[in-house]
Amino acid sequence: MIRSLARAASQLPDPPLRRLLLASLALATACFCVLLAALWLALPWVGWLLPATAPQWLRTTIEFVAGAGAVVLSIVLFPGVVMAIQSGLMTERICAAVEARHYPGLPAARSQPVGEAVAMALRFLGATIALNLLALPLYFVPLVNVVAFAAVNGYLVARESFEAVAPRRLDAAGMDRLWRARRARFWAAGAALALVMAVPVLNLAGALLAAAAMTHLVEEARRAA
Repeated sequence: MIRSLARAASQLPDPPLRRLLLASLALATACFCVLLAALWLALPWVGWLLPATAPQWLRTTIEFVAGAGAVVLSIVLFPGVVMAIQSGLMTERICAAVEARHYPGLPAARSQPVGEAVAMALRFLGATIALNLLALPLYFVPLVNVVAFAAVNGYLVARESFEAVAPRRLDAAGMDRLWRARRARFWAAGAALALVMAVPVLNLAGALLAAAAMTHLVEEARRAA
């Protein structure tokens, strides 16, 4: 797992990935700004649900907590949202760049139809929002929040990366067998990537690293099977 992550990171300066990295940085920055703005505008409206007779201090407290929640949720949801968007836009080119350098003898890969990629991205985006909202109370508990975030988003990042990368070389049955056999390894890599994607600046390249690292993990597992 560590070797795959290191190989993915070491390839970022290559011209094909460098160009994708610049596009990834722009896309990730835009996603974070839109996500934060949307949550910042939406969550404080929770105060409007209070009765008109509610004391002002209670209304102010709830609006403050809602504003803080917007910031927390934007950070928590960021890995999944960016992964969902980038998987449909960049995964194919990232995988091709990794394979060209490290696995030059591979035959041409199956190209994923646009409709299939969009459907997968939307499904994953829904799962990201739902699971993180369920885990939200845990994110306010020190130490527990780190474990919960890594576990939930590690699974989401691993699953999304796997389902974006694996269909290029495997059919549905082969994907299912490989996921079951290497689930813990993929999940651990996803947890590490999710934590990277929670760090400011580093998070801007997290989705690209995830696709590149998963390409290595899937190919190594496929060859070992």
